[in-house]
Order: sequence, then structure tokens, then C-alpha cells
Amino acid sequence: MGSGFFLLQMALIFAIIYFLMIRPKVKQERKHREQVSQLRKGDEVVTAGGIVGEIVHLKDDRVTVKSGESRFVVMRDRISSVPSADDQQDRST
Repeated sequence: MGSGFFLLQMALIFAIIYFLMIRPKVKQERKHREQVSQLRKGDEVVTAGGIVGEIVHLKDDRVTVKSGESRFVVMRDRISSVPSADDQQDRST
């Protein structure tokens, strides 16, 4: 009886950890991979270093970004976010 209750407690703790920590992180990573795979020329992006720019060229795993008067190449997986059109409209008002 005691060991069965202990196993039930451990299973419950694991389920709580899974649903509160692991599952949301996996969903977030999947969404990020999907966003990065759907990048297009002209999209505004934010790099992992915090630089905001516009995509001017895409090539396999590299992206050329224009920010101000500078152009630079970053690895596709170093794009941290792609602000949506709604986010951009909110900032302009």
C-alpha cells in the first residue's frame, strides 16, 4: 500500500512538471521553428543579439539582414523573433 501511494505521488509530480514546464517549452520551440522556416524577403526580424532589421536575402541556413545602413549575415536559427503585422501596427500608433 505504501509503495503504491509513493509511485502515485511520483507520477503526479512528474505530470505536473511536464504540463507546467516541459510541454509549454516544446510548443514554444515548435512555433519558433515554424516562424523561422517561413521567413520571406522583406520581413522584419529581431536577432538573438537584439538587432532589429529587414530581411534582404535568404539562403539555406543564412539570412542577410539590413539594419539602418548596414547589412549583415546571420544564421537562420539566431533569429529570435519575427514581429507580426499586428505588433508593428501597435508600435506605429
